[in-house]
Amino acid sequence: MAKRLFHVDDGPKLIGTTLGHSPWVTLDQEHVTMFANATQDDDWGHIDVERSKRESPYGNTIVQGFLMMSMLIHLHHAIGLPPEGSGFALNYGMDKVRFTDAVITGSKVRVAVDLIRFEPKGNGILMATKDIMEVEGKEKPCMVAEWLTWLDPSTAHIMN
Repeated sequence: MAKRLFHVDDGPKLIGTTLGHSPWVTLDQEHVTMFANATQDDDWGHIDVERSKRESPYGNTIVQGFLMMSMLIHLHHAIGLPPEGSGFALNYGMDKVRFTDAVITGSKVRVAVDLIRFEPKGNGILMATKDIMEVEGKEKPCMVAEWLTWLDPSTAHIMN
């Protein structure tokens, strides 16, 4: 994980800002196939390279939308999220996800992360980010998601 981007005490001051851009990551056929196996998704458009070259309108296999969404964990860690002092950081869900463009397998993606909420929730903090996933060389993003993470600062002492 990268150096933490900010401390939880500074979260409220950062609402409305772009926290950063992750590094580019290649979503290759090996990852697409492993994800298909893990989720029992046998759609040929993801796993059958030869058929996809012949029959798919994309000329290749495409990345699963849920794989792109799952990559948010890695991409957040790569820019230093969750924040320092957050303790346990638990996936609280998504408020909104849109898969706005197909991603050809082998493409590089990254995510721009905006902090949209940082507020008390129970004994912790609810952090909401707007994540815009970009494909290298394309103008249109492939995914826009609002991700909720519940932070438990009371456990920070055991998470370092």
